[in-house]
Amino acid sequence: MWGVCVQRRCVHSSLSLLKKTPIRLKGRSPAEQRWLQRQISDPFVKAAHVHSFRCRSAFKLLEIDDKHKILQPGLSVVDCGAAPGAWSQVALQRVNAAGADPELRRGTVIGIDLLNIAPLDGVQFLSNHDITDPATHARLLDLLPNGEAHVILSDMAPNASGYKDMDHEKLINMCLTLLDLAEKILQPGGALVCKYWDGILAHKLQEKLSSVFGSVKILKPKASRKDSAELYFLARMYKKPIK
Repeated sequence: MWGVCVQRRCVHSSLSLLKKTPIRLKGRSPAEQRWLQRQISDPFVKAAHVHSFRCRSAFKLLEIDDKHKILQPGLSVVDCGAAPGAWSQVALQRVNAAGADPELRRGTVIGIDLLNIAPLDGVQFLSNHDITDPATHARLLDLLPNGEAHVILSDMAPNASGYKDMDHEKLINMCLTLLDLAEKILQPGGALVCKYWDGILAHKLQEKLSSVFGSVKILKPKASRKDSAELYFLARMYKKPIK
């Protein structure tokens, strides 16, 4: 169940840490050494530091939005599994949620996570909240202008168990809960971006999305590592299901 899963983990780096890492490799296991070396050589980890993003994943959303233009000034955005806040940082800038440009419409960004999220000016974080909880839905309806979102974002994922098929199924089920959320808060014509891990159940999620969205695309941002099964669905033109 989503409520017992901890959201994705992101790596925080600084230039000083990157310089000192080779010394700290001593005494670590071969697997830990490989992980650290990958971080050292990862250009997106370094760029996240340079541009003050909380996590390298910011560049995935930046690339998606640069190409598909889903975030515009004045829009309302809900970021699911928001910790540590990198996608919310991108959304904040793109929808002008802090009013940085007074000549543009001011948007709204609300980030939700089971974890605690450090404050970010211009973003309303709902830390320690479960996106499947009706109380969270009610809170969102109160916070969103007119009780509706234009865009739902999700980079959330369960803790890795080491069993690929099990983890794949957990993430697909988490993504399916976003359809319940969309029914409550996403306005007609709205968009959804969600991460999933490729596998045998991906078609099930794609079919569900296609039943309520006019367009569904599969994306693989450059910031997603080539050896990762990570992919994203971009679903647009939301249609409220008829009951």
